[in-house]
Amino acid sequence: MISRVRPASDPGRVLPASRRSVLKAAVGLGVALPLMRRGVIDSAVSAQADPATERPQEGDGLVLTSAEKRRDALTTQSIPPGGPPVIAYPVDPTTRVVREGSRLNQVLLVHLDPRDLAEETRARAADGVVAYSAVCTHTGCDVWEWQADTKTIKCPCHFSVFDMKDGARVLEGPAPRRLPALPLKTVDGVLRVSGRFIGRPGFEQGGG
Repeated sequence: MISRVRPASDPGRVLPASRRSVLKAAVGLGVALPLMRRGVIDSAVSAQADPATERPQEGDGLVLTSAEKRRDALTTQSIPPGGPPVIAYPVDPTTRVVREGSRLNQVLLVHLDPRDLAEETRARAADGVVAYSAVCTHTGCDVWEWQADTKTIKCPCHFSVFDMKDGARVLEGPAPRRLPALPLKTVDGVLRVSGRFIGRPGFEQGGG
């Protein structure tokens, strides 16, 4: 509590009680207003937050993008060994909210032999299942051609090729960077997200 205020022009003078009260109220209001504004902003942000648009969260399951086929979270057995890739959305295992509110949440899953994976890629895979953003980092296409012989995927829009065995690095084409990887784990055989995207999902041209 501030008992007195000493103006710089007269350090020995004590203000009358009425003026002290006014100043106390002004100080209190000055503290309260930012808190009130912050509360309003926090409330607005909370109101705008949509779990369906949030990026994959640790612990999320994965379901097929097709609404009629997403009854259960995907397991390692759900992903065909050796390809082709499966496209999925993350799902909150508690609320069952599917994070389909942004196409940047699409996840590309491929089941490969763990022995074929680069060391860093194998460390974030789940029993050979690797996960990457399903949106090309060039112009945002999300349709892919699977190349089984090389275990690579090609974007048919501008022919960028990504190596699924080695962190989705770019092998050919104009894509400026690799596809962001999504770490996985298994819980009782069910695929779970074990961390955030490594890198920013999205693309360079047109606003990603």
